[in-house]
Amino acid sequence: MDPIALLSGLMVGISLGLTGGGGSIFAVPLLVYALGLSATTATGLSLGIVGLTAGFGAALRLGRAEIDWSAGIVFAASGMALAPVGAWLGHQMPPALLLSAFACLMGWVGYRLWCGRSAETTAPGPCVLRAGGRRGWACYLRLLAAGSAAGILSGLFGVGGGFIIVPALLYVTGISLHRAIATSLLVIFLISLSGVTAALSHGTVWPWPLAAAFLAGGLAGMLGGSALRHRLPAALLQKVFAIGMWLVAAFMLAKNAPTLIRV
Repeated sequence: MDPIALLSGLMVGISLGLTGGGGSIFAVPLLVYALGLSATTATGLSLGIVGLTAGFGAALRLGRAEIDWSAGIVFAASGMALAPVGAWLGHQMPPALLLSAFACLMGWVGYRLWCGRSAETTAPGPCVLRAGGRRGWACYLRLLAAGSAAGILSGLFGVGGGFIIVPALLYVTGISLHRAIATSLLVIFLISLSGVTAALSHGTVWPWPLAAAFLAGGLAGMLGGSALRHRLPAALLQKVFAIGMWLVAAFMLAKNAPTLIRV
């Protein structure tokens, strides 16, 4: 088993467990710069690993009745439809441009973390559950729009999109944070299936032993990070991960800027 892949997966898993979502964004930089994969291979493989991890988490919550199936299926439907579009766009973009755009995404997520704009701070919007649990068409249109954005980002960058999915579920449906996170795991799993299928259809070949080692490290790290999460100050964790994202984003931009300038 590749020790570098195992260690890289462990780092992603720990960050994922500590942050509850945003840590998976470190997967693509590690796959590219630590393991030497191409940008398109890394984004597809990252999405597959994130999807399997999310599916595992969703399966654990099936018996607890935490998943909002109606909202989750509607959200995932548009995401699954648009994930192949994101994957197609990623294969059309030059690698330097794709990785630079990914760095900008990391910078934005880091900014939200630094400012404390996490899912927990999202207030319910005007479209919330009606009496009897019924939702109007406007609610589902909002879920479809948010799902489309999450699907494109997932297919393009190989990220789970939890930083969009959870706040959108909280804002549109008004469900509890625990249910939103559980539903988000289902959505990420379903969107990932579509994105991974699209990535493989473009002829991408994955190094399966490396992928298995990365996934094993990620699952182990996620368990460890989750155990430590409630023992560390949430505000401090957000600041630390924001700085980490900015540093990685700056490194990626510095690596790819000369190529973009020459073009």
